[in-house]
Amino acid sequence: MKGLVAILGSGESGRGAAILAKKVGYRVFVSDSNKIIRKTKLLFKKLSIDYEENRHSIEKIIKAEKIIKSPGIDIKSDLIVDIKKRGIDVISEIEFGFLQTDSKIIGVTGSNGKTTTATMIYHILKKSGLKVALAGNIGKSFSESIAEQNHKIYVLEISSFQLDNIMDFSADISVITSISPDHLDRYNYDFDEYISAKFKLTLNQSINQFLIFNSDDKELKKAVKKHAQNVTQFPYGFNSPKGDFTTTVKKKLIIIKEKKNINMYDTLNFSLKGRHNLLNAMAAVSVARLLKVSNKCIRDSLISFSNIEHRLEEVLKIQNITYINDSKATNVNATFYALESMQGQTVWIAGGIDKGNNYMELLPLVREKVKSIVCIGLDNEKIIESFSPVVDVLVETQSMFDAVKIAHKLANKKDYVLLSPACASFDLFKNFEDRGNQFKKAVRNL
Repeated sequence: MKGLVAILGSGESGRGAAILAKKVGYRVFVSDSNKIIRKTKLLFKKLSIDYEENRHSIEKIIKAEKIIKSPGIDIKSDLIVDIKKRGIDVISEIEFGFLQTDSKIIGVTGSNGKTTTATMIYHILKKSGLKVALAGNIGKSFSESIAEQNHKIYVLEISSFQLDNIMDFSADISVITSISPDHLDRYNYDFDEYISAKFKLTLNQSINQFLIFNSDDKELKKAVKKHAQNVTQFPYGFNSPKGDFTTTVKKKLIIIKEKKNINMYDTLNFSLKGRHNLLNAMAAVSVARLLKVSNKCIRDSLISFSNIEHRLEEVLKIQNITYINDSKATNVNATFYALESMQGQTVWIAGGIDKGNNYMELLPLVREKVKSIVCIGLDNEKIIESFSPVVDVLVETQSMFDAVKIAHKLANKKDYVLLSPACASFDLFKNFEDRGNQFKKAVRNL
């Protein structure tokens, strides 16, 4: 039996780390400051995993050989600060998973587009016959996926919170889709601090590994120059990036250059709409080419891939009004893409917990496309203040059912009703999935 592992938090990440730690022979202690759900407690008892809830017993935690932190716990919390003052390292769950596998890792992060991109990469690789798993911030945690079955390739969607406590973690291929202000409340409202957190994905990469990034994103392009000089760069974008490895789109063709080799993929039958999804496709196809996936498989995968739930998901068309669920849009940049893709006048449902949002970049799109706004959240003051000069009708509500009912009355034939909150969901909903599901239920009950 190996030594003791202490795991802070019992959510998806903490539970996965506990399962894997137990499987590889550690004694395990899980500590959660909140109540642990019944299903998780039953699992811990079944696996003989020691746990506590509604507290953190620091004396017991610091006896551990390894301390693993769930991403939901702020690195600046009193508990983490106390542990670090004692000279004890705290690692992330993805770091722990990395130490337990020799599999090839594709890490995907970014302020927007990471879920769609990671899912598309997984779709292409799986369709090609590779033994691949999708994990991290989507589906199962990295650690639980390893414990369940150690796949040859892992596609990991990774948030900045998950990167906070990495030490040796290294992706064979890293993908950064975009950089825009998000979760600034967690990073002292400092954009540079947030950027540095995202670029921990590239921290341990070498020149034999690849960073695929959106070179159309000015902030991201600038950050690459500062943070990612020791890795082979593979830019993609509409503005014809330069280098030995590049991907762009010309006349509806995705064109990939790999030194002297050039491959092209027609996007005419690409299943997803919008400029942002072409960017996501460029990233996914770039990964596929590096892993030697056949051109036919890539072409077939682009046609067969369907959009993920809660991301520009068309729910229903009622009385020629189209209802779109974009609940996963939890920041301004994601909502920008959503509004940009609307093909007609839009009733926009927005609001929730503001994460330091600057709504000014949305003003031109709102002026052009939004006829009215339905605010859904406990505090809508900032949204009202930002958009009342350009939108005549702004309505406040604190119920998704009421929001959809009001939006339906405000919309006319050929209009769109778009749920794209630009905010976190935790004021009125369990998470963005709950918010999106309530929207869909309300639409179906019209």
